[in-house]
Amino acid sequence: MTKVEILTTPDCTNCSVVEKMLDEMKIPYQVIDVTEKPEYLEKYPIFTAPGLVINDKLEFTGIPKKEELVAKLM
Repeated sequence: MTKVEILTTPDCTNCSVVEKMLDEMKIPYQVIDVTEKPEYLEKYPIFTAPGLVINDKLEFTGIPKKEELVAKLM
């Protein structure tokens, strides 16, 4: 099973867009607030939220194109 994590910050509107995309694709994911877990920023140095980590690899920052997201997940 694919492990998906969304690295987010408080009040991140782009994060909810990515969550909705994953919900529509019926892909389970975990939301991680990097302000509460700064160790994620050490592992995945993102400068823009959201960061999308798939199978422990940072694949996207910001909102990915749906086709690119599907290609990474399917």
